[in-house]
Amino acid sequence: MIGIEEARQYYTDSDAAHDFDHVLRVLALAERIGQADGAAMEIVRTATLLHDVARAEEERTGACHARVGAEQARQILAGHPADKVEAVAQAIASHRFRDEVVPQTLEARVLYDADKLDAIGAIGIARAYALAGKRGQRLWAGTPADSLAESQSTDHTPVHEFIFKLSQLKEALFTDTARQIAKERHRYMVEFFTRLEEEVQGNR
Repeated sequence: MIGIEEARQYYTDSDAAHDFDHVLRVLALAERIGQADGAAMEIVRTATLLHDVARAEEERTGACHARVGAEQARQILAGHPADKVEAVAQAIASHRFRDEVVPQTLEARVLYDADKLDAIGAIGIARAYALAGKRGQRLWAGTPADSLAESQSTDHTPVHEFIFKLSQLKEALFTDTARQIAKERHRYMVEFFTRLEEEVQGNR
């Protein structure tokens, strides 16, 4: 329904954590998961290529990028079969972790899982620190259980992001393939943040 080069044009003002490199990584994971699980790959590929088209708008206005992106996808794909367009839009609308919209179709779950896998492991840590730098956040801060700072706040750090979001993602996945991939990525994050704390405290 849409190709890589056509999709690339919609990501010219994206940040380092949500740029077209992110889209291509998610696409590779979505193809791996979708093929293993028997998903409709045309829907999976198109939804993946368009899933963050409204991310920059969310940064500017605070509007939910998943919902706005679903509507933009409907406009971009106008002229294609209506059932396929709606399947793509529904997958995009339900790919956000911090949302109450649960992905219902296999294709939506494949996109959700692939997107979450790119938020964990070594790449997930790199993305967390890229966003922290953009927002002027500290590398490290104390993490008492009651200090859940907003992700846009300078009191929030990648350590908070790991504790309150990234560490939960492996349990939020839908497909068996994604859960298998998540195990090693999760283990790596735990080891990294354990080592980071030891170095911050001067113990390593």
